[in-house]
Amino acid sequence: MLPCFFATDLHGRIDRYEKLFALIAAERPAAVCLGGDLLPRASYYVASQSREDDFVRDYMVAGFDRLRAELGPSYPAVFVIMGNDDPRIEERSLQDAEARGIWQYIHARKGTLGRFDLYGYAFVPPTPFLLKDWERYDVSRYVDPGCISPEEGRRSVATDASDVKWGTIQQDLAVLVKDYPLEHAIFLMHTPPYDTVLDRAALDGKQHEHVPLDVHIGSIAVRRFIEQRQPLLTLHGHVHESTRLTGEWKIRIGRSVCINGAHDGPELAIVRFDPESPGDALRELI
Repeated sequence: MLPCFFATDLHGRIDRYEKLFALIAAERPAAVCLGGDLLPRASYYVASQSREDDFVRDYMVAGFDRLRAELGPSYPAVFVIMGNDDPRIEERSLQDAEARGIWQYIHARKGTLGRFDLYGYAFVPPTPFLLKDWERYDVSRYVDPGCISPEEGRRSVATDASDVKWGTIQQDLAVLVKDYPLEHAIFLMHTPPYDTVLDRAALDGKQHEHVPLDVHIGSIAVRRFIEQRQPLLTLHGHVHESTRLTGEWKIRIGRSVCINGAHDGPELAIVRFDPESPGDALRELI
């Protein structure tokens, strides 16, 4: 298989997308995985619901459509999820693009990449931010100091109150994978696993109402899931500064290779990986 690309947390940055499009055209990877937080900051959407421009339709879809026309049979399989900074109201636009063959939108779904299964999951544990479209209780209804419950904040789409109150990431993952074998499974998840070098945030010495904040902000459910089910490869984002703080972006949890592709600098961070040998993945800043 040709190498695959993983990029995440592009946050609507045109310069990053242009670099990504150029790399795809030049290297023609087998697949491109986009791990959420792909759109401009939420304030862009809140400011005007009647805006004429649409980032997904007018930029993302148009860019990938041009690539498809240019590359023809060499156009890669593209897998997409959203992240906690992406308003869910734009989910329909991603689904419409999927119907046109631009990409596969795989939140809470399974796709295929050759002989590999590829699962997507967008939710993250509660954060201090107000947009709650992609936030979920983790393993219980506990909320870390300084964070806002998924039952508070704001949402861009209506959501069942009971699901918001009682749903957890732990339950979602169990429903998603059931008892399927995962030794050839790749997971595209916005949140990294808890208490690893991949979820290390810049919260050193910070407190909320005299309570020290946890510097690890990933998901306990995701960590337990990886430990127990041992998928082949997991791809994460969300915590931009983790690599700068720890010097690490790739780890193993048992047999599973786990990667955080996020970056807190101006460059595009691109991870090249081969599902046949995920431990050999390479990360480059461009």
